[in-house]
This record gives sequence, structure tokens and C-alpha cells, in this order.
Amino acid sequence: MDTLTSKYSQAAGIIVKAGILPFVISDTLLEIVKIYLTEEEVDFIINNFDKDTTLSIDQLKEKSGIPEADIEKMTNGLAKKGFIFNQPNTKGVIVYRLLPLIIVGAFEYTFMKERMQGEKIKEFEKIAKLYQKLLEELKDTVQSQYNAFIPIFEVQPAVDRTVPVFTNENGKPIKIIIDETVKVEEQVLPSKTVEEIIRKNDDIAVGYCFCRNYNKVLGHDCEINAPNEVCFTFGKSARHVVNQGFARKITQEEALKILKETEDAGLIHKAIHNGSNIMKEENSICNCCKDCCDAFTLWRNGITPMINSTNYLSVINEEECTGCGECETRCPVNAIKITDDKAKREEKYCIGCGVCARFCPVDAISLKEGMRRVCVPPPRMR
Repeated sequence: MDTLTSKYSQAAGIIVKAGILPFVISDTLLEIVKIYLTEEEVDFIINNFDKDTTLSIDQLKEKSGIPEADIEKMTNGLAKKGFIFNQPNTKGVIVYRLLPLIIVGAFEYTFMKERMQGEKIKEFEKIAKLYQKLLEELKDTVQSQYNAFIPIFEVQPAVDRTVPVFTNENGKPIKIIIDETVKVEEQVLPSKTVEEIIRKNDDIAVGYCFCRNYNKVLGHDCEINAPNEVCFTFGKSARHVVNQGFARKITQEEALKILKETEDAGLIHKAIHNGSNIMKEENSICNCCKDCCDAFTLWRNGITPMINSTNYLSVINEEECTGCGECETRCPVNAIKITDDKAKREEKYCIGCGVCARFCPVDAISLKEGMRRVCVPPPRMR
């Protein structure tokens, strides 16, 4: 291995460790990193983020030995490529956090900044196909060592929290079943609705759905023709993506209008919290479709587990159910099946998104409150 390739390999390893996906340092991964990063940027990552993924400017100056102005120039360039998050912490001190390739990093930021159409599709085709190949390699890794990964999956934190819809197509409230055994004062819960999250934030940005954009480049059009510019970010995350050109700033009123469009389309709200801790602030919300979104497709394809926090569970009134199958069609995680002309829900799969209840034509589905962690390993395919 020549010196340059060795450098890129070392940097790729550091970037992989910043994330949760266990990528192998393959030729595919190296080719992706080489598309994004210059040799100078690779040296900077190796020299400074080999042990810690988050550093202050003083720590960077001490480790790198280069002037602050040069550090800012370098980190600004890496931020524009989706590899550095550079925003102030709670004390107002700028911190520099190395981002992974995927969940959430360069991949998401690459495909969320503009709509993929026309010449843009050709421009991004090479990198999209490399990501597709990389994920296939990850699938091989997971499936070939399936038993070894199961204990790891079981202790991983939930990547996101499902925030349900609370009204049906006609605007009528979905029935909520409250567990009377849990006292209200015992329930310390995050924001219940997306509207509540929107209204508590002054800084809001929206970008294009990276999953639908990525699929579009690969030649797959969303089967439900879901709206595209629907990825919300909040607070310092919003300021970051706006500064880097990944998204545009919007008002609360604009965000609420987009929210209505996502719910009319039957999309699933998934909130991302700081530090994967649902008691901390939400920094973003994905509005996912069953067809394209990685939250569901990576799981169905045998690559990653489905790990999710939710405060709801769908409950089906079989006496009212007509067995129409609308809920089965809409469910993003295959938790509902029509059996003997009635809808049956499998609890371990249900993420409490409420989409089944929203589109049930006879209002036979309710949502039962109760914090749950859904953890379903990827299907075993070998």
C-alpha cells in the first residue's frame, strides 16, 4: 500500500469510528473518501481527530500547531463537505465535531442540499452508486457475522423517536388510550407533537429528503410521490445546515405548512435528539416514506436493526375493523397484516407512528400511550 493510500485508509478508519455503522475499510470506502477529501484534509483529520471526535479551538491549536485562521479555513472547508459540525456549545464556545460518513454526515448532507433532477442526477450518479455498493458490502459484513452483531444491536441507543400524527384525514382527533396505572407526574416526556417542536424553535431550516434524492439518482422514483423538501432541522443544527448551504431557513408558519403536506402524504415523523437522548432537545425531524427512507429500507434489506423510541402503540378494534387493508398498505414496518378479514398488529414491530389510524376509513385504530423501545434486528438472509 503506497503512502497516500495508507493515509486515506487511516482517515477512513477515524471517520468510521465517529459513526455507528461498522464499515470495513474497503476499496469502495476509500474511493468515496478520496472523492470528498484532499490530502491536506486527510492529514488534518489524522493529526487531530485520531482520539477525540470533538475538540475546541484551543485543543485544535495545541494538537495541530497551526494558526487559528488556518484551522478555521480547514474546518470550514470540511464543514461544507459534511465532515465537520462547527457550532457553539452551551457555553458559547465553538466546538469542532468530526462527522461520520452516514448517520448523520457526508451522505445526508450531500443529498439534502438540492433537488435531484435533470443534469443533477448525472452529476451525483457516481457517488450514489458508490454509496449503494458500500451499503451492499455492509450487508455482507452483517449477514456473514449475524450472530455476533445481535448482542451489539440489543444495546445500541435508539437513533430516533417516532412522533405520531394525532388526527385522521378529516382532521378528527385519533383516539388516545391513556394508561391509568402511570401517574402523570411520573411521566417526563419529550415534545408530543411535531407542531409543538416547531413552535418552540426560532431557528428552523428545511432541506430535501436525502433518501428520496439518493433513490432518484439511482433511478428509483418514490412510489407514493412523497413531497421532497421536508427535512427539518432546529436550533444550532439549523444554523449549521443553513451556513453550509445544505438547507434553507424558514419561518414557523412555513414549517407548519410543510408539516401539513407531510401528513397528507402519510409520511412518518422521526425526531432526532441531541446525543440520541430523547430527554434532550430535538435537533431535526425526518419525514419518512415507507418506500425510500433508510430508516426502513436498511432494516428490510438486512443491513441495520430497527431501533426506535416511541410513546405509542396502535390498538385495533376488531369489531369495527372491516379488513379493508389500508393499514397494512400504509404501515412502514410491516407490523399489521390482514388475517381472517381483520387487521392484526404485531407489537414488537409497531413504532406508534399513527399512520394506520390516520388513514383507517372506519376509525377502528387508536393509539395507546406508554414509552417503548422498539428493537428489531435486520432479517437474517443467509
